[in-house]
Amino acid sequence: MAALSASGFDYEPTASGLASARSAICRYYLDHDIEVSPDQLLLTTSTSEGYSYLFKLLADAGDEVLVPSPSYPLLDFLSAFEGVNLGMYRLEYDHITGWNLDQSSLEKAITSRTRAIVAVNPNNPTGSFLKADEKACLVRICKSNDLALIVDEVFLDYGPSDSVSFAKEKGCLTFVMSGLSKVCGLPQMKLGWIVTTQSEGHSREAREKLELIADTYLSASTPIQNAAPRWLETRDLVQRQIQRRVDSNRETLAAMLSDSACRLLKSEGGWYAVIEVPRNLPEEELTLALLDEDDVVVHPGYFFDFAREVFLVLSLLPSTDTFGEGVTRILKRFPS
Repeated sequence: MAALSASGFDYEPTASGLASARSAICRYYLDHDIEVSPDQLLLTTSTSEGYSYLFKLLADAGDEVLVPSPSYPLLDFLSAFEGVNLGMYRLEYDHITGWNLDQSSLEKAITSRTRAIVAVNPNNPTGSFLKADEKACLVRICKSNDLALIVDEVFLDYGPSDSVSFAKEKGCLTFVMSGLSKVCGLPQMKLGWIVTTQSEGHSREAREKLELIADTYLSASTPIQNAAPRWLETRDLVQRQIQRRVDSNRETLAAMLSDSACRLLKSEGGWYAVIEVPRNLPEEELTLALLDEDDVVVHPGYFFDFAREVFLVLSLLPSTDTFGEGVTRILKRFPS
């Protein structure tokens, strides 16, 4: 905690965030071979707050944004709090290719009240990355319909080495979000950011209006901003530890399911695994039974708007022994 120095007691109310913190985030993107200017960055306390700012910026009450499904259920609450409606477009699963963007469902979901499309890359909980053709599809659809693109990249560092951030996108007005919670494994140190890309659209106007919104709240903590450069410099250490844990648990899970009645869905990144299990019980009854009777915590697929049952979402972060014991208790309910 040496990074939390006495300089944090100096109050510098800067709408976009301290220059030192924004410069450190620019260096983070340079490690991804992307040049981002500090002027493109705006600091928030979290990506949740980032969504709130962007919904304020892009939509009036009754307007809508389109979000992927399955995806993180928090988006329902964040949009409702801003008076914004959610539309859905599907991610479809194929046993050979894994998860894919359903372009038809996306195009059909666009209405006269649609103002933005949200992409989560990699997605939570599916762990799927958008392929090059899917990225091009999103940009093309946004450009042709005059929509903004909001991309949540909090899990970007936990996936294939060739995964590319949307922070270099120039084809449409694009906002990229991330934060210390996943990048540095520091969810308790509340700091996130929004990158407004150098697009052909209204990027300058968008940055100015975002700055006005942020200046109204000034929510990002000065001590946390001062500490951010040091934490970002040392992120590789914690990321490697997290990745080893996640990889180990994923391998354990795959091995344990290989001769079972359950199936592990393909994933390319993130901290979660999705398994499909026999329909012995409805999802809610099953997850409650696992909790009450087996002392195992999982999430049901319907939390994330899976199109059908029965799916369980497992965290890959527990210690390997704890994780293995939890999977053993789950599989006892589904004898081969």
